[in-house]
Amino acid sequence: MRLTKIYTKVGDKGTTLLANGERVPKDSLRIESYGNVDELNSFLGLLRDGLAAEGERFRDLLAQLSLIQNEIFDVGGELATPAPALDTTRQRVVTKSSITRLENEMDAFNEALPPLANFVLPGGHPANSLAHVCRTVCRRAERGVVALAAAEPVRDDVRIYLNRLSDWLFVLSREISKRLGVPEVLWR
Repeated sequence: MRLTKIYTKVGDKGTTLLANGERVPKDSLRIESYGNVDELNSFLGLLRDGLAAEGERFRDLLAQLSLIQNEIFDVGGELATPAPALDTTRQRVVTKSSITRLENEMDAFNEALPPLANFVLPGGHPANSLAHVCRTVCRRAERGVVALAAAEPVRDDVRIYLNRLSDWLFVLSREISKRLGVPEVLWR
């Protein structure tokens, strides 16, 4: 894809085009859903940049976050495509294997993390807090997909992926604190 002109003026009247060419209001559930996913991807990029500035100890996490950002972009593309126009044989989408990978990565992180006896609050380091921002934006994106799926068909894998990713981001926040040697902020 080559973008030569960024502004088109087609949205000036409060509507936008979906991937199949259908025009919808910019406040539709579908636009809200993939807008939340787009915001999540922006925060994931900021988190990745913050971890990259911390040095080599986050190299593996940077690779994992890079893959997740690409998957989140795929989720946004799918949400921009109404179900009747979606062709999962041609369009990149998250799958059950994507979900399983997130679960396996969480299990690997959790093996070396202390068990939790309290709720964890965001804080202790900017990278930890930003992982929590990503988690909460991911939860909002998930709620938006649930609302959309109540009105229009949406593949279950999209909702499940976002649900699992928010869990992954919580565990990531704990892993970040561990690697940085900063104590977790516990709710009392």
